Amino acid sequence: MNQRNFAVTTTQRLDIFLTSVLNQSRNQVNSLIKNSHVKVDNKVQTKNGLKLKISQNVQVSLPKLVPKVAKEVDFDIEIIYEDDDILVLNKPANLIVHPAPSVKNLTLVDWLRFKGISLSTLSAQERHGIVHRLDKGTSGAIVVAKNNIAHEKLSKQLQNKSMGRYYIAMIDNKLKDNVTVEKPIARNPHNRLKMGIVNGGKDAKTSFISLIQSHDTQNEIIACKLFTGRTHQIRVHLSSIGRHIVGDNLYGFKGQKDKILPIFLHAYIMYLIHPSTGELMRFIAPIRDELNTYFTKHFELESLNAVTSPDFIIRSFTT
Repeated sequence: MNQRNFAVTTTQRLDIFLTSVLNQSRNQVNSLIKNSHVKVDNKVQTKNGLKLKISQNVQVSLPKLVPKVAKEVDFDIEIIYEDDDILVLNKPANLIVHPAPSVKNLTLVDWLRFKGISLSTLSAQERHGIVHRLDKGTSGAIVVAKNNIAHEKLSKQLQNKSMGRYYIAMIDNKLKDNVTVEKPIARNPHNRLKMGIVNGGKDAKTSFISLIQSHDTQNEIIACKLFTGRTHQIRVHLSSIGRHIVGDNLYGFKGQKDKILPIFLHAYIMYLIHPSTGELMRFIAPIRDELNTYFTKHFELESLNAVTSPDFIIRSFTT
């Protein structure tokens, strides 16, 4: 068992407290509590609704990773950076991050296991090492924690926004202006496959910046910055202003391109503070080949290279 200790600074329920400090789902936290992995002031607690008091100490004994037989994978993933604490990958499009009962295909976690990569155990059994997700259709930068200390520190960075990403996307209609959308997101009550703008949903904020139009002015490449991390956030917020990512049928894209192209959404730039050294690091996920091929044919190349420079994109969001 790997034990973690947390000091209580505000009065709140045990399960809510652990969901916050561990950056895990309520179901995962409740499983830890139910299976007697949680102590409060050295006494085992199995009531998820226990009211914590300021200055109490919460101890979590994280179960050791139970080795699973690795599935053989027939694909590879580009490694952007690796050391003893973190692994930064360039996730391919149409790859699901972690297994679930409804998932039949191989996942990024299957690839990690097949490669024998050491992983943290803060997440549930099927999510070891996974600090954050990318949608199946989204490609680009994703960080994996290789030990629990790194996982905990990266999870805190997600909460305090010291870790984040800039995305690029191609949309079907020009932005009228650079725009910030701040609208709450929750499960779409009319379609469980989708998220939507829902009163009472979780706060969500995204900024969009216009970069360059295609030769025929039918499409535009934009940069996107997330200030929160809701499921399908970029896609939902674009749809709410009448814009859609090319290839994204689920959120309203119409046209012939949806029959031949994947979703044009890529997590391009990631920044984080290294969990051991404290160094601010920035990683670039190279744009996948089929996107580059399309961009070269439909956009002015010199201008495209200028506006998709990582320095240009970051500077555009700070000026």
